[in-house]
Amino acid sequence: MWEYTDKVKDHFFNPHNVGEIENPDGVGEVGSLACGDALKLTFKLDKKGKIKEAKFKTFGCASAIATSSVLTDMIKGLTLEEAAKITNRDIANYLGGLPEQKMHCSVMGREALEAAIENYRGGGKKKHELEGKVVCTCFGVTEKEIERVIRENDLTTVEQVTNYCKAGGGCGGCKGEIEKIIENIQGDKAGRILETAPKWAGRLTNIQKIQMIQQTIDEQIRPALRTDGGDIELIDVEGDKVIVAFRGMCAQCKLTEFTMKDVVEAKLREFVSKDLFVEEDKDLTQQPHSHRG
Repeated sequence: MWEYTDKVKDHFFNPHNVGEIENPDGVGEVGSLACGDALKLTFKLDKKGKIKEAKFKTFGCASAIATSSVLTDMIKGLTLEEAAKITNRDIANYLGGLPEQKMHCSVMGREALEAAIENYRGGGKKKHELEGKVVCTCFGVTEKEIERVIRENDLTTVEQVTNYCKAGGGCGGCKGEIEKIIENIQGDKAGRILETAPKWAGRLTNIQKIQMIQQTIDEQIRPALRTDGGDIELIDVEGDKVIVAFRGMCAQCKLTEFTMKDVVEAKLREFVSKDLFVEEDKDLTQQPHSHRG
C-alpha cells in the first residue's frame, strides 16, 4: 500500500528488540488504540549511565513497527543526554525515509523516548503527557505538539501537519486553527506557498473534474491499494464530495477511515483540487464486486 525502503521492510518483517524489559529504568507510553497507533518503550542503563538495553511493544502499521524497531537500535550505547537529542527526522532518515503520510510514526517514536527519559528522571508518570491547549480533539493533539512538528520539520500546510501528528485528520474542525499556527510560525513563507497553489482546480468543469479524479485514482491510488490486495471504485462526484467504495482487502480493513483520509483524499487534493473531500459508500463497499468486461 506504501512505497517503503528496503530498510523499513527489513525492520517490519524482522523487527529488533521486541518485548518489554523486566524492571526497566525508564518506561514511555504514547498513542492509544482508539487513534490507531500505540507504543510502549522500555530501557535499562548500564553502570556508566548508558542505555544497555531497549525494547518496544507497538500496535500499528508497518511504519510504526519499523520506526520503533530502529529507534531501539539507535539509542543503545547512548547516554540519556545523547538519546534525548534524537529527532523524528533522525529516525526517518535512519530508515532511508518514510512515506509522507506515515511521518507521524517517527514522531510517536520520539515522544515515547522522551516520555521514557522523563519517567527515569522523575520516577513518575510513564504516559506521554499532553502539554498546552488541545487543538485536535479527535486525536488529542495540542498546540505545542503542532508547533513543534512545524518547526522541526519546516511544515507549511495543514496536510503536512496531519501527516506528522494526525492533527486535522479526523472531523477536520481544527484545520482553521492549524492554519493560523502555521502562519504564526512560518509567516510569509506559508503565505507564498498558499499563493502558488494550483488555481486551475476551481475552473474545472464537472466533467473535467470527474475525469481527473478517475485518472488520479487509476494512476496514483489504485496501484498502491492493489499491492495489499485491495482496490477502490469511484461511485459518484457531488460538487466537492467524492464518493468511493473499497474492494478486496480494503473492504475488510478496520483502518479504512485512515486509508480514505491519508491516501485517497490526500492524493485527490494534491492532483485535482484542495477542496475535495472523500466519503465511503459503505453499502457498496460491503457488496461483492463483480468485474465488468
